Amino acid sequence: MLTRKWIYPGLALVFTAMILVPLVVTGIENYQARKNEQLLPHVASAERLSRRTAVVFFSRSGNTALLARHLAKRLDASLYRLEASDYDLGIMGWVHAMLDARNHEAVISPQTIDLSEHDVIYLGSPIWMYSPAPPIWQFVELNRFDGKHVVLFNTFNSRFKQEYIDTFRQKAMQRGARSFEHQFIRRGRMGLQISPEEMLEAFDSEWAK
Repeated sequence: MLTRKWIYPGLALVFTAMILVPLVVTGIENYQARKNEQLLPHVASAERLSRRTAVVFFSRSGNTALLARHLAKRLDASLYRLEASDYDLGIMGWVHAMLDARNHEAVISPQTIDLSEHDVIYLGSPIWMYSPAPPIWQFVELNRFDGKHVVLFNTFNSRFKQEYIDTFRQKAMQRGARSFEHQFIRRGRMGLQISPEEMLEAFDSEWAK
């Protein structure tokens, strides 16, 4: 009887957490997306193909998108956004993101981009379960980087695992890249994150050259 007395409340607590966690996380993501979209205007894609640098990115809650727009503005780069509807904001998008986090395949649009006029290609994505998100893996698989310097840049809450970055580097080199670099910024855990403005300042302080 004593066991049941503690088991039932415990199960109720677990089920409550299973419901509340996705709601809280997706609520924070929606708030971040709205706020980040207002901080920097969207930069039009590839209006001048003579630009030396291109920034290609996937973003879910807008943090990587904000950093991508910041980089495009600072580097006078062409900006390309990858869309992946499976991971749209909301509960189902979050569930798909958690289930697919370690996958290297995703349905993306556009699938290919003509990068031939660019010398440096920045590839941006969040980190999911210690690895770059599936859409950026898929983009590398479908595109060529012949003679380009490829820079992977990531934003994340917790950390990344170097083994996934090494595998990403290997794939980019196999697709023709002449060199590879990894840049990143840790925002902090949900509820204890640095502000978007602090994120950009910290990134520039660490990586701007």
